[in-house]
Amino acid sequence: MLLIMFFLTCTAAIAFMCFGAKASRKWVRNSFYFYGALFTLATLGLLAINVQNNDDFIRSALRELTKKAELTAEAEPFMTSENRIQDSVHLKAPLVKQLPELPRGCEVASLAMLLQYNNIDADKMTLADQVRKNPRNHEITNGKIHFGNPNNGFVGDMTSFENPGLGVYHGPIAELAETYVDPQRVRDFTGSEFTEIIQQLNEKRPVWVIINATYKKLPKKAFVTWHTEDGPVKITRREHSVLITGYDEKYIYFNDPLARETKAPMQSFKEAWEQMGKQAITIR
Repeated sequence: MLLIMFFLTCTAAIAFMCFGAKASRKWVRNSFYFYGALFTLATLGLLAINVQNNDDFIRSALRELTKKAELTAEAEPFMTSENRIQDSVHLKAPLVKQLPELPRGCEVASLAMLLQYNNIDADKMTLADQVRKNPRNHEITNGKIHFGNPNNGFVGDMTSFENPGLGVYHGPIAELAETYVDPQRVRDFTGSEFTEIIQQLNEKRPVWVIINATYKKLPKKAFVTWHTEDGPVKITRREHSVLITGYDEKYIYFNDPLARETKAPMQSFKEAWEQMGKQAITIR
């Protein structure tokens, strides 16, 4: 429509200018020049609008291309060697129960599941003996709890709730896994995004994680400060470890060493995992 109006006003402007040049009387000539000038201005105005619209179109096209590029980049982590991410994945991994022998042994029980899935003979009790220990004793001084940092080894008593204890984080677990398989096969991707877990599941690799026993983000009051050999560390007694085995549109599926194959809403589970430091290990 703008293009048609542009040609019409342009034609009118030229016509008025031509008729004005041929007019014999001065007032007629000036009238034609006046209307010719008006249509010339109108033509220029329509030209400016057309350019502006084209500029908006170009900008819109560039924005759309940029958006598509961003979406492609976001989708790339989900790509497998054969196809895009699957709508759901369900891997069958052995279920190793931590109880009754290891009330605080969820981390080594989950590691046993991961190793056994990879056809590696691994016993939870042997793993419990072998995992690096943090020797720092539990003390309470002036109301402050002094205990070990679980990043440096298992803290406290794994076999009884009668003595102080907690658990162990990803570092010593990955270190222990490397004694059972080629270290190059152990992938500790702690700190990565949750999408990396989805990627590993698409590659048919279960993932060992640190979570909490509620599978959802905990309130701040659920955490206390321990004064460790490395300084203050936030700790929750609800710390837990499971082996993730699958997902679908709504849920994450996992083997919980507290004797169950279960699931949790994906978003809640993701938030809880992030709260515990995004700890994750798999075996390639």
